[in-house]
Amino acid sequence: MKYYIIAGEASGDLHGSNLIKELKKLDRNASFRCWGGDLMNEQTNNLVRHHKDYSYMGFLEVFLNLYSIIKNISFCKSDILNYKPDIIIYIDFPGFNLRIAEWAKRHGFKNHYYISPQIWAWKESRIKLIKKVIDKMYVILPFEKEFYKERHNLDVSFVGHPLLDEIYKANNLQDSELEKKIVKEKTILLLPGSRDQEIKKLLPIMLSVVSEFKDYKFIIGAAPSQKLSVYKNYVKDRNVEIIQNKTYGLLKNCTAAIVTSGTATLETALFKVPQIVCYKSTWTTYLIGKILIKNLNYISLVNIIANKLIVKELIQNAFSKENLIKELNIILEKEERAKIIDNYNKLENSLGGKGASSKTAKIIYNYLVEENSGTKAS
Repeated sequence: MKYYIIAGEASGDLHGSNLIKELKKLDRNASFRCWGGDLMNEQTNNLVRHHKDYSYMGFLEVFLNLYSIIKNISFCKSDILNYKPDIIIYIDFPGFNLRIAEWAKRHGFKNHYYISPQIWAWKESRIKLIKKVIDKMYVILPFEKEFYKERHNLDVSFVGHPLLDEIYKANNLQDSELEKKIVKEKTILLLPGSRDQEIKKLLPIMLSVVSEFKDYKFIIGAAPSQKLSVYKNYVKDRNVEIIQNKTYGLLKNCTAAIVTSGTATLETALFKVPQIVCYKSTWTTYLIGKILIKNLNYISLVNIIANKLIVKELIQNAFSKENLIKELNIILEKEERAKIIDNYNKLENSLGGKGASSKTAKIIYNYLVEENSGTKAS
């Protein structure tokens, strides 16, 4: 069968690639065409566009790149028509994906959504469109099934969080070369994100505290999609190492982390690393976000899932050198670290266990077999 998969950022690329692996096990005749990143391309060798070329962060950035976005949406529609997939699988990325899904439904394509748009945070009105155009949805956060089922009478499958599988694999792999570079008790990891806007806004402030913690080694976890020169421009003559595409190995061996808000905050928590979450955007983007996002008390996935403050969040002006030094000193204290890790363990227990990709792949494959033959696959 033919699968068309659309993801919009690095985390979607990761989850999409694992879903493809599992679909290949079930469907020997599977063929794929994808929007995503390097990992999905490794699995399919059929990448239409790389997420670096069509994914934009923030309201202002989307507005400034509106022409490119419209062109990509138009191209995606024509590409789907040419490919004629048996199913389209959308991975998060709702601004783009829901536009395609609405069009695809009108043209008779089957729409499945893996990793729900976060409409519980904002734009809850999108539920009307989702109910109209999405044939099946798979959610990965424990409260999302209740949100859809009880609040909106929509049947969804809770498959667990796919990061649990990634963390399990990483914890069972040894990287002796990397571990030699890291003194576990004395390493602070900086995760400034993968997008240019994030790095520009956040990395200089992260680096400003390096000289205040002379007993610690600082390492930047560089995204695989970025050039090392981007990070080097900010590091300059500081004694900071840049290691690319080794984020899990670094998290496995570091003492604490300063993390850009996003999926990386949950990854950091699952590796049981005390962290400070930071976020800083243009004021235009921030103010628009404040107006539109009314249902959340927190910005980090860790705190949102737990529905309480587990990790400190430094947002906009609060993300400063002075506050970062203060909060970093706190999470380096033994008692505070133990408290954070205890909360991390409770968080992990709520996430539904391993096997999200295989569970999702089996439901999708069974759905297609049933659609095509009227019989349930084993």
